Amino acid sequence: MASEAASDTASATFADTASGTVPDTASGRVADTASGRVADTASGTTAETPSETAGEGRTGDPEEPPRSAVPAPIRRIARAWRHPRLRWPKRIALTLLLALLLPSLAAGIALRVNYAGDPAPGTQTRNRDALWLGHAWVDGRKGDADVKALATRLRSTGVRDLYVHAGPLEHDGTLPETAYPSASWLIEALHRRLPGVRVQAWLGDKLASEGPVGLRLERAATRDAVVRSTRQILDAGFDGVHFDMEPLHSGDRDYLSLLDDLHRVTKARRVPLSIAAHQIDPLPAANSLRGTLTGHPKWWSQRYFGQVARRVDQIALMSYDTAMPLESLYGGYVAQQTSLALEVTPKSTDLLMGLPFFYEDNLAHHGSAETVAAAVRGTRLGLSRTDRHRAHFGVALYVDFAAREVDWTAYREGWVR
Repeated sequence: MASEAASDTASATFADTASGTVPDTASGRVADTASGRVADTASGTTAETPSETAGEGRTGDPEEPPRSAVPAPIRRIARAWRHPRLRWPKRIALTLLLALLLPSLAAGIALRVNYAGDPAPGTQTRNRDALWLGHAWVDGRKGDADVKALATRLRSTGVRDLYVHAGPLEHDGTLPETAYPSASWLIEALHRRLPGVRVQAWLGDKLASEGPVGLRLERAATRDAVVRSTRQILDAGFDGVHFDMEPLHSGDRDYLSLLDDLHRVTKARRVPLSIAAHQIDPLPAANSLRGTLTGHPKWWSQRYFGQVARRVDQIALMSYDTAMPLESLYGGYVAQQTSLALEVTPKSTDLLMGLPFFYEDNLAHHGSAETVAAAVRGTRLGLSRTDRHRAHFGVALYVDFAAREVDWTAYREGWVR
């Protein structure tokens, strides 16, 4: 979510899955071994096959090889597959296949079960929800009519925080003042139309954690520049600062150090420090395995999530782009993520679960599965089972410029009511 077009991406998957097709081995021909005839089931015709019985010689041309319904390449493969030397390799292959499939099957069943049941009464908005807003709000593309329309929509919701995209940061951690020319106007207009709503600056950048280009948190000078940029954006009048840096690997100590420095600044200004967080590792060692296989670790450990949550005032878990193929599996996954996050987030820290206010259809995000309705239900189920009375809790809506009316309706009916 470092840029308006695809800044969130945060990202992304519980598990990557593969599918294939099963070849149709039917040939359309059936051999009648009792009669020595072969029936062509497609045409309904029959043909004599050479046969040899007791007391008879071979019929037909003695030089003509017998015909078979099975193609020669298939027969060769079958003979090779039955070779005694392949007995142990076959067993090993079957064991590896089961080792890959059974955990995925078990996880899918667990997620589906996790989506069952009814949310507990009272698991609705605490009026601590948030909405990500695109860069058009601070670069001059939006006007008074847009602010009025936004205020009208939000008055009937639980949204208290607006994350307005005011970046991105440069790779050295600096922030050009030219990136947010209309910030002062927007802040004043929103305060006038929506008293009590906090307008936070949404900052971030692509990290150089998986490639040569990006912001490098390991450099002290870069972290110092990010702190100066935070002071700069707060001087512009924002009510807080919201950071989204991706891809951020679990266990990154430089990020924790940066958060400590940032929190000293925001605490002195009496404004919130907010961050967008990666999803939590749903299975033991799943993140390590994915990182080894793909070079792109997706999840944070639950322990690291808790370390981050203790250093901020607000943490929004980006619970979308999960690669879940079914709505029930996605909802069960969100329920699990909600529980995992609640277990390690301090009660004084606002925990927000991200809702997908956008539609995409690709390997990382199946729009028919990742619906707002499923995310809201999963959030309520996780809250019901783990800490139904948690006060500092809400949802975060990503993102205004891609939101559809069906998304707003599902949010209001499922969460606000």
